Amino acid sequence: MSIPFRASGNDVTIEWLAAVLDTAGASEGAELVSMTAAPIGSGQMGENVRFVLEWSAPDHPLGTVVGKFPSDDETSRATGVATGAYEKEVNFYREIAPTVDIRTPRCYHVDGDSQAGTFVLILEDLAPRRQGDQIAGCATTEVEMVIDQLVGLQAPRWDDPTLHDVDWLGRRTDESAMQHSGLYSMLLPGWESSVGSMIDPQYAEVARVLDRQMIDWLNLESVPLVLTHGDFRLDNMMFHDEVGLAVVDWQTVGHGAPTNDLSYFMGTGPTPDLRREIEGDVVRRYHSGLTAAGVGFDWDLCWDLYRRSAPAGLLMSVIASQIVVATDRGNAMFAAMAERSAAMALDLGSFDLV
Repeated sequence: MSIPFRASGNDVTIEWLAAVLDTAGASEGAELVSMTAAPIGSGQMGENVRFVLEWSAPDHPLGTVVGKFPSDDETSRATGVATGAYEKEVNFYREIAPTVDIRTPRCYHVDGDSQAGTFVLILEDLAPRRQGDQIAGCATTEVEMVIDQLVGLQAPRWDDPTLHDVDWLGRRTDESAMQHSGLYSMLLPGWESSVGSMIDPQYAEVARVLDRQMIDWLNLESVPLVLTHGDFRLDNMMFHDEVGLAVVDWQTVGHGAPTNDLSYFMGTGPTPDLRREIEGDVVRRYHSGLTAAGVGFDWDLCWDLYRRSAPAGLLMSVIASQIVVATDRGNAMFAAMAERSAAMALDLGSFDLV
């Protein structure tokens, strides 16, 4: 059955959504009898809509789904296209999600031309999970959930040579390293006067050290390459004690070093005191999970790469904080990410390995 394209949440009709869910095998023989829609989230680069469903079968298990569409703001849409964010997320659900074991929202429907800025995703609503809190941090049990899901992302396609043929995946090159370095240097003064002024001066100094060593820090050779989330932090994670963790926001999915996501999460999620207490066990849990999945990853290399990758959250804080609209919550979040990541870099002697 051919399902016509829908460009926004306003274009979704009950007949269209019924056809989508029936084609996906989610209707279970019932008829969709009513649908209501409400926007959710802040939607800086996209439009997110929750559809509340009523079926002819009163006990039908599917009560809501979420639709993702491009932003109706011309500038935001152009940003989504230029950065490849739309293309990455759409193609992640089309091509990558079925091949890995990380828990993501089930995708009922994907369509459109993301390169042209037109797409639609109909996804599982992850309620009753709760969103992680980047500022508050997380507990050890939540860290363990995250590590197990990271293994599920990486192990199935560990050092998979066919990923080199996936041209839409983000990856570092000599050219991109130069671009990142130049962008970071350009944005650093603005960060220092805003977010950097909110943190301990010794941690703000780490941002300047990273600036001086950026090219060498970005360039890694002869390491296994894996699928990376690219923004693997608490705000993109949905937790539940019983049904477990699911990871969302795949607009930065890439192809890079194994510890990129691990160090980024550990340097931005748990508080520094908790990280110092548990990180040895956490990295061992990660390494053991990979080993149990049949991955050969030298322990010493794993630990060194984990140490070396520690400033990842600081890099994100400097760049991202300067290219989005500033808010009190956003600045507090970027400050927490920077301070925790810089503390990790100092604790682990990250720049000694560059």
